[in-house]
Amino acid sequence: MEKDQSRQRPEQKAALGDMGNENSILDDLQTLEIHHWYKKFMSECPSGQLTEHEFKHFFGLRGLDPEANKYIEQMFHTFDMNKDGYIDFMEYVAALSLILKGKMEQKLRWYFKLYDVDGNGCIDRGELLNIIRSGRVFEAEFDGHLSGGP
Repeated sequence: MEKDQSRQRPEQKAALGDMGNENSILDDLQTLEIHHWYKKFMSECPSGQLTEHEFKHFFGLRGLDPEANKYIEQMFHTFDMNKDGYIDFMEYVAALSLILKGKMEQKLRWYFKLYDVDGNGCIDRGELLNIIRSGRVFEAEFDGHLSGGP
């Protein structure tokens, strides 16, 4: 699989550059990593387009508290950079690359986009409260799984 971005659709180019950086974070990926991710993605999602439901299943995020569910939905919508209701392979790779290899500034920009739910460029009081609530929910979920809970 080549890294030639000239053959990508315009929305893919925009998506790759929109995760919070000037240069494509895919430049640092090795071909073998991309191939591995492609095989996993296509084995779990043969259509090549991950829906929100499949996203939750893919990452084992089922049966969550309603607050945690809202957070996961917002995460899905942040990864769905072209806003078509699906995460395609390029969006998936861009998200994984950001999470696994992104610089701190890139990650902070992505987190800001994640928590700026209304997209107005500011995190207002309500959004800040959601950040705190979702942190508490995930902490409780994580503690429950560690102690053998649901």
